[in-house]
Amino acid sequence: MFAPELLQRRGATRVDAVPHDVLSALESGLLPTVNLTEFLAVRPARLLNAVLQNLSLDARHAPDDEQLASIKPMQRHRFIAAWLYDAIQPHPQRDKLAHALATHTSDAVRQWAVLWLERVPEMTLAQRLKAVRPFAADGHFGVREIAWMAVRPAITAELPLALTLVEPWVIHHDPNVRRFATESTRPRGVWCAHIEALKTCPSMALPLLEPLRADPSKYVRDSVANWLNDASKSQPGWVADLCSRWLRESDCVPTRSLVQRALRTLEAK
Repeated sequence: MFAPELLQRRGATRVDAVPHDVLSALESGLLPTVNLTEFLAVRPARLLNAVLQNLSLDARHAPDDEQLASIKPMQRHRFIAAWLYDAIQPHPQRDKLAHALATHTSDAVRQWAVLWLERVPEMTLAQRLKAVRPFAADGHFGVREIAWMAVRPAITAELPLALTLVEPWVIHHDPNVRRFATESTRPRGVWCAHIEALKTCPSMALPLLEPLRADPSKYVRDSVANWLNDASKSQPGWVADLCSRWLRESDCVPTRSLVQRALRTLEAK
């Protein structure tokens, strides 16, 4: 059991400032991170070793610190996820082990679980989206970001179908699920390949955007605004016209704040 102040910590602002007891708990898989600094401070090989021991799995051939040192920090977790997938697939209790990873206390471990979706080429898009949905609703921001990144290539590859499949998500009761629909389809996005079809024809995604123009969640509205800001860089007239219509039809504080954020690039010119 951890002290309340440890569970309610705000998180260090520098990697070298993460307290030893916090880092030890993070690398033991006993605590989730609270910010990106803590995530970067965790040595993935140590966390992996702790997870393997906890699950009574052989750790002798697991990636170690020396092997991971040559890999970029954010790619180390993808490398571990791939190693874990290959190691667990032949295990007679692979489904039980997969569940243990997907529900683990550590957000980094849950990210490994969602990254497994990149390793299963035989899944249909509908199956892939169904599998990612619990991670899209995850309580940790890091897991939610990895969730949309893990399926974005599949969404791009079958864009018209993907837009149809995620359309019901925008009326889901969970704002994290609603936000996934827009964040995963942003025309430009962050740390990911662009979706050229949506840069050219953003109106394809209008059924996702319209229901969220006055969403009660700022988290969702910010994603919609960022989506439109992306689109404004290639289709400025369309975005300007859409925002003008929204202000006429939904003249309320949530919509006004969304539109202001959406037009930030256009108004800066």
